[in-house]
Amino acid sequence: MQIMQDSSRRKFFKTVAVAGGGLILGFNWLESEAATSATINVSTLSGVDFNSYLSISPQGIITILSPNPEVGQGIKTAFPIIVAEELDADWTKVIVEQAPLDTKKFERQVAGGSGSIPHSWQRLRKAGATARQMLLEAAAKRWNVSASECTTAQGFALHLASNRKLSYGELATEASQLPVPSDVKLKAIKDFKLIGSTIKNVDNPKIITGKPLFGLDFYREGMLFAMLQRPAFGYKLKSLNAEVAKAMPGITNVVTFDNNVAVVGKSTWQVKKAKDALKIEWEKADVLESTADHNRLFKELLDSSTATVRRKDGDVETAFKNAAKVVKAEYQCPFLSHAPMEPMNFFAHVRPDGVELVGPTQTPELARNETAKLLGISPDKVSVQLTRMGGGFGRRLKADYVVEAVQVSKLVNAPVKVIWSREDDMTGGSYRPAVRYRFEAALDAQGNMVGYKLRGASINAGNSTREDNFPAGAVDNLLIDSVDHKSPITTGPWRAPITNFLAFAEQSFIDEVAQAAGKDPVQFRLELLDKAKQKPAGAIKYDIDRMKGVIALAVEKSGWGKKKGVDGKPVAQGFSVYFSHRSYVAQVGEVVMQKGKPVLQKVYSAADCGVVINQSGAQQQVRGCIVDGIGHAMYGNITFKDGVPEQKNFNQYRLIRLNEIPEVDVHFVQNEIDPTGLGEPSLPPAGAAVANAIFKATGKRLRNQPFVEQEEFKGVS
Repeated sequence: MQIMQDSSRRKFFKTVAVAGGGLILGFNWLESEAATSATINVSTLSGVDFNSYLSISPQGIITILSPNPEVGQGIKTAFPIIVAEELDADWTKVIVEQAPLDTKKFERQVAGGSGSIPHSWQRLRKAGATARQMLLEAAAKRWNVSASECTTAQGFALHLASNRKLSYGELATEASQLPVPSDVKLKAIKDFKLIGSTIKNVDNPKIITGKPLFGLDFYREGMLFAMLQRPAFGYKLKSLNAEVAKAMPGITNVVTFDNNVAVVGKSTWQVKKAKDALKIEWEKADVLESTADHNRLFKELLDSSTATVRRKDGDVETAFKNAAKVVKAEYQCPFLSHAPMEPMNFFAHVRPDGVELVGPTQTPELARNETAKLLGISPDKVSVQLTRMGGGFGRRLKADYVVEAVQVSKLVNAPVKVIWSREDDMTGGSYRPAVRYRFEAALDAQGNMVGYKLRGASINAGNSTREDNFPAGAVDNLLIDSVDHKSPITTGPWRAPITNFLAFAEQSFIDEVAQAAGKDPVQFRLELLDKAKQKPAGAIKYDIDRMKGVIALAVEKSGWGKKKGVDGKPVAQGFSVYFSHRSYVAQVGEVVMQKGKPVLQKVYSAADCGVVINQSGAQQQVRGCIVDGIGHAMYGNITFKDGVPEQKNFNQYRLIRLNEIPEVDVHFVQNEIDPTGLGEPSLPPAGAAVANAIFKATGKRLRNQPFVEQEEFKGVS
């Protein structure tokens, strides 16, 4: 994030209010920033609606609603950019507002699965293009010319032949009264002016100045605060003595529900102190699992005869029987906390006439529906206002913390904001599932992979494989199956679900196989892709050319196999490529040895996500994914003892530190493919790029995460 560097870039603008008179002065913090409600008082501007996404005031101010939750992925900026592009709007006169949940006006108001842009791309373009066409028609009617003679630019309708122009504000009222065209022409991608450029996040001014944006910022006069004491996994509430807590200053209630104890009061600090004073006895309700139990379980699951076959091609048994060489390896990942910077929180006010919900959620419709189900009311009696999220990574796809707020509000008959402490957040689930993978590869005498086996053994992951991803389709004889253990430990989607670790395991194992075959790791992958294209083995559900495209770009930008260090020796590089969430990403990690230890120095990333909406947002998405991916591969771990998480805060749960973040060089394949996912696809390949580079530097294979706890890593000298 970059703040103004000289006063010449500071610009002011003037806007005359519709009602109340006077002059409104707004500060444009960043030169290419859209206007926001922080710079213009939206309540004083009346406008006309063109569709669910946009309205235009007579003063020319364009308000664009962004319906999807903003979790840091930049969607609140990207959605309006798409609308504004087709509208030919002046970006400096655009106000972006977060829309509330409205299932009648909008579809898929969800932040998850990197699906927001792919789902809404055409809808958003059409919304902008429709309004633009209506404005053109209004201008043509005013000038008594054909609309085909008119064009638009920077918020104006133009008649070039007569050198006339009208602002969108001047045309807004009459344009909005015209029939809505059923078919509009979208721009050619080559004509884009906003899409593909660098535009700063529309919330930057509020973030920089500390204005309320996030769920934790929300405050309603008269609301109460609540914190909960929850049981560890496998326990239930046996007894409670809350007399001391109830007598503490500011405490209004102590209530119980669903084995939870909620302390309610007038401030967060008062409630936390009272929560710590509770005297609670828990009793065993289920199997109390420990990490030692999970390690034993993994061995049993990998040897199980009851695995579910996910994909089988060719004659696997014969391929391995006749192989010139067989390569075997196992890879394991631990449970991980989502650990968003902003812990779980939500506001709920249960009233006789309905329920008001306000807070950070990736799935507002689920929050509404779960609330309605709990209270036995119609969903249309529940309103949901979205706040910006200080991280989610899949944790806020669930609605458990929302339902807690609703339950407490109902029990105490007051508006309540439930807040989780960091310890609550880290010990209360929902975690990334723990998984162990067993790989086997059969090579012929020429070093070609002719057989491939993968078994995923998981705890609460369901299908821990992605059976149709590469190298499926490139190996004639292939078997992929999975087996899962059901545990009382709660798990859920964690950024790039399943592939966040599977990609590390698969891409590290493919490097092992390439080494056994005596081939360059990149060339080995390219040979497999050529085989898949020329003679596919079963269904191919990834785009071979797009995958080869990111490989070529990563090889070019990283100087794969050609770079020399200051000592003249080859730089230790590791390669990884993966397809997930409809996008393709190849990465190269570079490791140097410092004081006998491997240090990650740089990561090159090449991504094909189709058309890039916003270069600024896209670059940050990729960098964030890589930092997240390598940080958790290196350090993240949640362990259990008798159902109790052993890591309760960041002093025990290690995250990557600023001085450990490498330089990240990001590149995008230029094409005109409709946008595909970007919030998650760059995370999966990161761990393998690092691990393969560490192997190149040290000769040590890292098969388990976190790396820093492995003997192979500790033993490097």
